[in-house]
Amino acid sequence: MRIIIPPIKSQGIKTKLVPWIRALVPNVTRRWIEPFLGTGVVAVNSGFRQALLSDSNPHIIRFYKYIQKGKITPSTVREYLESEGEKLRKAANNGYNHFTFIKNRFNREHDPLDFLFLTRAGFNGMMRFNQKGEWNIPFCQKPERFSKSYITKIVNQVHDVACLIQPEWIFLNKSFEAVIPEATEDDIIYCDPPYSGRYVDYYNGWTEDNEYRLFELLSTTRARFILSTWHHNDYRKNEMVHKYWRHFNIVTRDHFYHSGGKIENRRSIVEALVFNFPAYIQEHNHGIEPKLEQLVLCEEREKYITRQLNRAGVV
Repeated sequence: MRIIIPPIKSQGIKTKLVPWIRALVPNVTRRWIEPFLGTGVVAVNSGFRQALLSDSNPHIIRFYKYIQKGKITPSTVREYLESEGEKLRKAANNGYNHFTFIKNRFNREHDPLDFLFLTRAGFNGMMRFNQKGEWNIPFCQKPERFSKSYITKIVNQVHDVACLIQPEWIFLNKSFEAVIPEATEDDIIYCDPPYSGRYVDYYNGWTEDNEYRLFELLSTTRARFILSTWHHNDYRKNEMVHKYWRHFNIVTRDHFYHSGGKIENRRSIVEALVFNFPAYIQEHNHGIEPKLEQLVLCEEREKYITRQLNRAGVV
């Protein structure tokens, strides 16, 4: 199974856990719903033609809407990153001056391409905003960041994501409280909220009150749901699992979690999937049986290319 990696970079991305999540997804006939879209890695690999995708971070939603509408394309991303990457390489203070220029421009104008730049040039792949909603991660101190190969990698990611984003997908900048009640019994909800009790790298934070409200909503939804959270690490347990999520089914998996500014702080963690439907799989580190893809990437790529040619008036 090929995993499509999105162009937005952030710590805690679920790339390595996508096959595990997908293996658990039950057969549903309607929509994939994500109230915490994040980087979008699970959504773009979900294989659903209908989706309701939301995040409280407006910049993530704007970025994916622009791709969906053809305002951001592989060619526009390449042109932008080649131009701004060259300026970064030549900028004073080892590139810092141009990074600051992009950051300040983004905080004023909220351009999605500047957002992409910052997620790729920020320290340690982190995404954080201050109380004013402004970008709050420093420069990675790598003025040569946007090499030719690195730009091509990002461009290819934009291309693959654009292939898989469907016209029927709905992107919303709403709270999880507004999105979850929209689900029907024919939908599947996937929730990847900020991890309670750990560092919160999120647009507007996360509290135990938020966790409890999420528990209330998922306890009463008619839809089937899957929730990602952490179960325990070498030092402590996730108290929220025992307090709330133990009322549902839980499976766990070992995972090296790339989080923290220092390498010595990046340790293994046991991830958990919480769900409200029967699943006959091992409780820990179960094997993954590949499923038949609901969307075939090459077919979607052909459709995407055709749409781009139509917009350009070529066909």
